[in-house]
Amino acid sequence: MKRIKLYIALSLMAATVGFTSCDDYLDKLPDNRMELSSPSDVSKLLVNAYSETNPAYLLEMYSDNTTEYYNNAWTAESRFQDQAYAWADITETGNESVSSIWNSYYSAIRTANEAIAFIEKQENQDEYKAQLGEALVCRAYAEFILSTVFCRAYNPQTADKELGLPYPTAPDYKLLVEYDRGTLAQLYDNIDKDLKRGIPLLTNTYEHPKFHFTPAAANAFAARFYLYYQKYDDAIRHATAALGSNPATKLRDWASWYGLSMNYQVQPNAYISSTNPANLLLQVTYSMWGIYGGPYGAAEKYAHGARVSKNETLQAEGPWGETETAMAGEENSAVFYTNGLSKYILRKIPFLAEVTDVSSGTGYAHSEFSVLNTDETLVVRAEAYALKGEYEKALADINTELSKFMPYMSAPLTIEGIKEFYNGTKRPNGAYVGGLDYYTPEYPTVKHELHPMGFTLEEETQDPMIQCILQLRRLLTIHEGLRMQDVKRYGITIYRMKLNESDELIEVTDKMTADDPRSAVQLPVEVLSAGMQPNPRNTNK
Repeated sequence: MKRIKLYIALSLMAATVGFTSCDDYLDKLPDNRMELSSPSDVSKLLVNAYSETNPAYLLEMYSDNTTEYYNNAWTAESRFQDQAYAWADITETGNESVSSIWNSYYSAIRTANEAIAFIEKQENQDEYKAQLGEALVCRAYAEFILSTVFCRAYNPQTADKELGLPYPTAPDYKLLVEYDRGTLAQLYDNIDKDLKRGIPLLTNTYEHPKFHFTPAAANAFAARFYLYYQKYDDAIRHATAALGSNPATKLRDWASWYGLSMNYQVQPNAYISSTNPANLLLQVTYSMWGIYGGPYGAAEKYAHGARVSKNETLQAEGPWGETETAMAGEENSAVFYTNGLSKYILRKIPFLAEVTDVSSGTGYAHSEFSVLNTDETLVVRAEAYALKGEYEKALADINTELSKFMPYMSAPLTIEGIKEFYNGTKRPNGAYVGGLDYYTPEYPTVKHELHPMGFTLEEETQDPMIQCILQLRRLLTIHEGLRMQDVKRYGITIYRMKLNESDELIEVTDKMTADDPRSAVQLPVEVLSAGMQPNPRNTNK
């Protein structure tokens, strides 16, 4: 947690979107460390088992959602942004630095371990079942998030050789220097064990349930984890437990959200509302991402800009037609952009300022994230079905999601329509006519060559179905950091490019392929200095 100068943030908000108090949100993250004597005490302690840092800013800069603009008027926020975009080892500090991510999630793990250690000493452990379940799932979730930043994607053929992360199970550790990283296979096995033990113990009796692991939130997390673990039956089972028998009733009302004002914090606050049934787990963080990724004149050198939006994401073609039209209709816009900014965005991430000293203009920057929600969980299930070859079930989930996310889509998708959009028409000789070319920096499209980690895709149907799901997830989760996980899991080659202010390609400066070790962010400098094994790096970089 780092106090910062808020002058620039407050002036930007005053000029463009107004100012929103953060007091209500701060009440959700009190410091409740205390002497434990009851289940209620443990529940209060476990408020601190949820990290106050989110890696979205880092991972969006790392992913292909971001390009570099060569324009003297558009500058980087800091060296952190320069380093993240360049896939360099990050040395800068701050609330969203690799050090903060590491420390905040391991602090959450330590809290979970304190709760578990206390419970295991009690004679009446049955009275602590709900607290034990929450602590175990919190520990698993923190380790999982750390793995998505600091580890390669899980590949069952190599996971026993890939570096994992320390998985402490006791609270009395110091900076983790005495822990071996272990392997990625061991890390995933430990997460699996904590989920299997913890989820059955959970209840739904929290005063503020959207900020805790309820059964629905835990099952949504488990669905994503088991998808990455390539255990598709488990992913489907947990997604179904989170979604219920009629998922359409639990999805976000996107049509109403598109109709809200893009000014002020109206859309962002609605997106992370705790009363929205689509939001399963919310996270309040110390973050400037609401400014840097928002409609403000800051951090514009690296942005999700027009070239990406029009050719790959928010305004590109899909099997559903032109994306923004399918989302908001012919007469309306879902995408915020203006000629004075490099950014093309959905207004998801709020910026909330906690001013601690008015005279000096200092305080804490906050954002809030919907880290687990029903829309993403439904797409997780669709992908698991597609990878099992159950294409009709996958299609049903895709169309259910599209009926909400793209309410102006002309007609539901068909498997043949998806195949034709991505692959074209197959001739009797086996050749395809039409369809999309694979993405290149010079001619960007929504279709990427896929090199999945540890499995292959059937070309005729499975590949286009996965292309559709990856394109849809990229849209649904834009600005939230999940795109980088799909890049890693499917071995998608991504590029570093310089564009001019007219979105014309100046040069390609670098690329990251499926075997590039830089897909795993380097550990913090102080952790490496303490002796922990670093992530490998290319010898020619």
